[in-house]
Amino acid sequence: MLFGIYKGTLREAGFYWVNPFSNRRQVSLRAHNFNSEHLKVNDLRGNPIEIGAVVVWRVRNTAQAVFDVEDHQSYVEVQTESALRHLASLHPYDTPHENETSLRGSSDAINQQFQIELEQRLARAGIEVLEGRFSHLAYAPEIAGAMLQRQQAEAIIDARKQIVEGACGMVQMALEQLQDNSVITLDEERKAQMVSNLLVVLCSERTTPVINAGTLYG
Repeated sequence: MLFGIYKGTLREAGFYWVNPFSNRRQVSLRAHNFNSEHLKVNDLRGNPIEIGAVVVWRVRNTAQAVFDVEDHQSYVEVQTESALRHLASLHPYDTPHENETSLRGSSDAINQQFQIELEQRLARAGIEVLEGRFSHLAYAPEIAGAMLQRQQAEAIIDARKQIVEGACGMVQMALEQLQDNSVITLDEERKAQMVSNLLVVLCSERTTPVINAGTLYG
């Protein structure tokens, strides 16, 4: 700078003649790591969670980093925390639906979205984001136990659903094969009893099989 006027930036190594009245300031172009603190925020469903991120950044435009913001390092820290809070409020921590993006289940997509948003926020300071990803993600301690029970219940329900669907398919296949091969002819009442017994055997974790010896006809 010469008398408060920006004159340019020297980026290449070598010998230069510079006006002795000019004011010079060095800005590092090396990559920097910033590890944010664990922030307590609310996700899309209002559940309190703890979240943290690691950002690798460097200065791309030294003039913007010096003149457009007061302190570019502090600017990176504040904008990183702001981007984390905004991103956490857009997605749930976890979801049972496969087509819904969640913070825990869609880590690659969330990290990419976080990096894109951070690049847009830091473009004003002439800063380039080399990498941005979550370093910590967990439920807040006050609800961690309750949410663990909820996840276990959802897992049990999904497992039971698959078991019932598989059992129904096996019962249907058994009835069709018995009918096609003419092994036995069952009336509607006996079909219903057979279906009930098969479903109990296939869906129960512990069953005691009962053998029907048949019916005597006079």
